[in-house]
Amino acid sequence: MKWLIISSVFAFGSVGVSAAQPPKASQDPADIAAIKQVAQDMGDAMVHVDIDKLNQIYADDFITVGRSGKVITKADILGDFQSFHDKLESFENGPIDVQVFGNVAVSNGSVSEKRVRDGKSVDGVFLWMDLLEKRAGKWQVVRSAGSKIK
Repeated sequence: MKWLIISSVFAFGSVGVSAAQPPKASQDPADIAAIKQVAQDMGDAMVHVDIDKLNQIYADDFITVGRSGKVITKADILGDFQSFHDKLESFENGPIDVQVFGNVAVSNGSVSEKRVRDGKSVDGVFLWMDLLEKRAGKWQVVRSAGSKIK
């Protein structure tokens, strides 16, 4: 009986250790290419004020936190572009790194932007990171973070 208890504790302990191991990133070239394309499509849609395309790229439950600490939703982003409160005039993505873990992925990179917000130029180079989830066969951005390089 003692042996059964000890072996059971060891077995459950081993399961806990293996469950704590992070999943291995997939190297599926199709997923990586699709996720990199999302970054390009997002910028193109912002430049062309393609609200339908932005609506497809951002998940309905998308949120981020702005520089002021305000929570920004998908509706906020779409509204800013529809009202021309935020206007991306041009952009150029730098290299993009992608790691895929099943139906979740993280992409990060840099972007050089010419942008006007509230009538003021906010041009610059930014670092960004997006958390994406594959939903109904399409990668959508569910969380995002970014920072301007000074």
